[in-house]
Amino acid sequence: MYYFTLSYILGHYAILARNSLTKQMYMYVSAYITQDSQKNENLHKNDSADTKTIQLEEDSLRIDECVARVLNISRSKAQDLIKSGRVFLEKNLCQKCSTKITCNSTLHIILKTQQEANTNKDLPLDLTIERLYEDNEILILNKPPFLVIHSAPSVKEATLVDWLRAQNIFLSTLNGEQRPGIIHRLDKQTSGAIVVAKTNRAHIYLSEELKARRMGRYYLALIDMPLKEPKIVTSYLARHPNNRLKMANIDTIKTNLNSARFAKSAFIPLLTTNSTSLIAAKLYTGRTHQIRAHLEGINRHIIGDTLYGYRGGLSMRIMLHSYILYLTHPNTKKPLVFRASIFGDMLQFCYETFGKEEFNEAISMARILKAFDSFSIDE
Repeated sequence: MYYFTLSYILGHYAILARNSLTKQMYMYVSAYITQDSQKNENLHKNDSADTKTIQLEEDSLRIDECVARVLNISRSKAQDLIKSGRVFLEKNLCQKCSTKITCNSTLHIILKTQQEANTNKDLPLDLTIERLYEDNEILILNKPPFLVIHSAPSVKEATLVDWLRAQNIFLSTLNGEQRPGIIHRLDKQTSGAIVVAKTNRAHIYLSEELKARRMGRYYLALIDMPLKEPKIVTSYLARHPNNRLKMANIDTIKTNLNSARFAKSAFIPLLTTNSTSLIAAKLYTGRTHQIRAHLEGINRHIIGDTLYGYRGGLSMRIMLHSYILYLTHPNTKKPLVFRASIFGDMLQFCYETFGKEEFNEAISMARILKAFDSFSIDE
């Protein structure tokens, strides 16, 4: 018993001595903060980098905690940086937030890519975009009309991607520098719900969901001729050989194009006057300009869409709105449904044409979803 007590006392003082020594030892972490987009190729070029060395008393610290301390940001934002492929440990890409940092480690953190740093497009001062939902994985927006999604050689104005960068939102990197976070697109004049991936994991998952049509949208459109009954339209679409701005049904133009791809859409009438119909549309494939091309194929045209044959007297933008978006969350796997409010120009026209009460009743989300569920699409 005496021996046990003495051993316990000696052990206790040994622990106190070790703890005292530990408090005098610091863990040094060097972090290089750069705007380099070349990643692995340039990790050794730190002459122009913002270098920070920090002292931490804890050993085996998680990398997300370390990045948060280096940049003085929240841990969740640090995790976004890591998951989006912008953090390197000893020159190796690290996307696992729980990775442990050891003494004298070196981190390389890319805050902005070269393209992000060099962009000189001015965003409109009054550009505000409604956020329908946001967490660490995804962002759901209500895109206003007249906003291009991402840069292209012909695009001179600011884009949705420019806005996302201006908001300092971490984005997935799978689509490269011009289209970070972009999984699906909306035409410039089309408004409504769009999902943005903030991590590569979410991007991969939602891309597969979109491909399998487990993620999708219901659209509202105003057309120039009444649609009397629900209708399925199928065709093969390809870039028009005589007008590269539009898509065409290859059966209509009687030309065999190897690039043609099968497309299928469903249309349901909601409200009708003698000259105008409000319709809902759902896509079962995701082709460029699919709704616009399919409506042209049945001699219907979206109001304002002169590219696809609208010849009416109304001078308006294309009256097409991505109204309902549904998806399964990439992390929780819970089904989510979002409704994007209609913008003022389209809303005012609908109120004046159909009446406010009639219009609001017609666009009930429950009513639209039920209409498509009861509509056979097996053609």
